Amino acid sequence: MGSTTSYASAVAAVKAMESALLNYSDMEQLISAATDTEFNAIISARRGSDASAGSELADAWEVVHGYAPDCRELEMLLYKYDFHNLKAALKAMIADCEPEPYYIRPTNLDLGELSPILKAKDYDLLPLYLRETAEKAYQLLTDTLDGQLADSFIDTATLTVLQDSAEKSGNEFLKNYARITAVCADIKTAYRCARMNKPRSFLEIAIAGSADLDKEALIRAALTGTDGLFNFLDTTIYGEKARLLESSTAAFEKWCDDEVMEIARSARLQAFGFEPLAAYYIAARAEQKNLRIIRVCKECGADRETITERLRLLYV
Repeated sequence: MGSTTSYASAVAAVKAMESALLNYSDMEQLISAATDTEFNAIISARRGSDASAGSELADAWEVVHGYAPDCRELEMLLYKYDFHNLKAALKAMIADCEPEPYYIRPTNLDLGELSPILKAKDYDLLPLYLRETAEKAYQLLTDTLDGQLADSFIDTATLTVLQDSAEKSGNEFLKNYARITAVCADIKTAYRCARMNKPRSFLEIAIAGSADLDKEALIRAALTGTDGLFNFLDTTIYGEKARLLESSTAAFEKWCDDEVMEIARSARLQAFGFEPLAAYYIAARAEQKNLRIIRVCKECGADRETITERLRLLYV
């Protein structure tokens, strides 16, 4: 990690770009927009000529990464896309099809090289944080041909690697980000497994565990069913929010996203360090999700109240 003032000029530049992010007034106008043309005009009016103000997630990443190209801490924000792309490449290889349609960007990986590396089993050419998972996932997939099991293994590895990397960095922002990411994923997985009566063998692969939610305790609770799971979670600080799953998975996912945004908002106040750059990228990611929510809800004929309830917390 660089010194405290390493990213001072980058932080100043990113803070200047925050004015192009959409605010609550903009969201209200977008919900009311009668046509796609009007919808797009509202966005253009906010962003003006600044084409890199988060109009696309990859653009937002290019801006942030361009200001701090050697910042390893920033790259952790893309780990979930890297591991997703690993899943896509492995499945495409097994199915003998092209993985490109299934890739997600931005990513830390050279996607043009990913499939050739996996086919040749040259795992050492992958980033260190991905090597062991790639090798074990390939073995698991070829041995079992169970795509769901392989997906769960890779998803769990994503959370484990993210938490380990954040802990090694010693950075509180990253540790908080990794913690809430793991907690939310594990609660959703445990709930889904409890509903489907998944066996312990599956849960041991599918749940990562974290400092806040012990893996073994969560597995034992999930094995007792949804009531037992919620009773266990009630003994933690996540009990009330976890119970959102009883009525609405969407409501729980919104809470998870809002918790990440709260972490980003706290970093926004810092004048130095990489944290404000990471926060800006998280803000751009949340903005893109909100735009998708509005578009999909409008296409489905949802009313204003429903759309507003589903919108994620904004950065500005």
